[in-house]
Amino acid sequence: MDRKSYLPRIVDRQLQEYLKTFGAVCVEGPKWCGKTWTSSFHSKSEIFIGDPAGNFQNRQLAQLSPALVLEGETPRLIDEWQEVPPIWDAVRHQVDQRTGKGQFILTGSATPNHKGILHSGAGRIARLRMRPMSLYESGDSTGAVSLEALCRGELRPAMTGEVDLKKLIGLIIRGGWPGSLSLSAQQAALLPGEYLNAVIDDDVYRMDGVKRNTAKMRLLLRSLARNESTTATNRTLKNDIREQDDEDIDVETAAEYLDIFARLFLTDDQPPFSTGVRSSVRVKQAAKRHFCDPSLACALLRVTPEGLLGDLETLGFLFEALCERDLKIYAESFGGALYHYQDYQGREIDAVIELPDGQWCAFEIKLGANQIDGAAAGLLRLQQEFAADPKGKPPAVLCVLCGMSGAAYRRPDGVFVVPVTALKN
Repeated sequence: MDRKSYLPRIVDRQLQEYLKTFGAVCVEGPKWCGKTWTSSFHSKSEIFIGDPAGNFQNRQLAQLSPALVLEGETPRLIDEWQEVPPIWDAVRHQVDQRTGKGQFILTGSATPNHKGILHSGAGRIARLRMRPMSLYESGDSTGAVSLEALCRGELRPAMTGEVDLKKLIGLIIRGGWPGSLSLSAQQAALLPGEYLNAVIDDDVYRMDGVKRNTAKMRLLLRSLARNESTTATNRTLKNDIREQDDEDIDVETAAEYLDIFARLFLTDDQPPFSTGVRSSVRVKQAAKRHFCDPSLACALLRVTPEGLLGDLETLGFLFEALCERDLKIYAESFGGALYHYQDYQGREIDAVIELPDGQWCAFEIKLGANQIDGAAAGLLRLQQEFAADPKGKPPAVLCVLCGMSGAAYRRPDGVFVVPVTALKN
């Protein structure tokens, strides 16, 4: 690879640390998110299992002798290892034999079933999740505000520049795919649809060799797109398909397909958050539905920039997905985790970041600057209610993450306001 053209990724630092700590690292995530590019940048030799050259000779070699493809200068990259699952055990064995750290980097765009894998690799092979680019990684955020510092209550007020609504819509439709950055807006809008076709028509079968009803898979994907950034249940998705597409799918099949989408890293749901195991608040245990990138929902809904300008409700859900994609990427870089909050008293928080020390921060996501006052008032009210629960724990930081604000600042009431186009890890 041309190392001079490499665009730094947030996972770079974590990957370097893992290579110093473990014998091997498995970098996993959706196709086309940059796993191979990043892993190649950190490796000294490489083999591509899915390379079609010589009638897929690398794959054939790996099937005949998995240990043979591991020979080379370390860290050695084994790209798309899941195409030959016995490679996993071969890597684990070599790590044990060599005893050194940073021997191998594996990349995978699917989680295979356990057929052919005898050992978990625990303690030898670390897993590192990679996602499409955040706005900071793609150069579409100024990075004026650090999420890590913000979660500690630290923010230096700054003018961050006006954000054009059409620009935000373009970023949502384009998505965080590295291959889209050099394309025109029209060209970039085509890539997510082709991505979905490649995954459904090829990768689903290659994952375990089982033929499935791809038409019903596409129906379910469209339903997920219509329910992006909601807590829709499997039954809700089933009913949505029947109402919107005049088709049907049973709940068991839907559950199977949703599991496949997760194993292919197509989806990246946001789990529910509880303020504490002893809290008196009954929390709804429903994950918020997300694709790995909001551009996939756009492709499935066949939205256009003009169409989203005329449908602000849909735009709001897609903007929320964009923000939560970035929050997850940034938070995980410093040991945080992203959740959402919803309880049976009707209280909701769009995004919750739990820190390694157990503190948590509450974020409301709003597209327009005219929504900031209402969102801040809601956060303050929730903070007071959590504080009044003797067994609960109130959030340490309150923040409105917005799209159309031109400044990052702390309000007199203590609530932070930060444009997503000014955020970094």
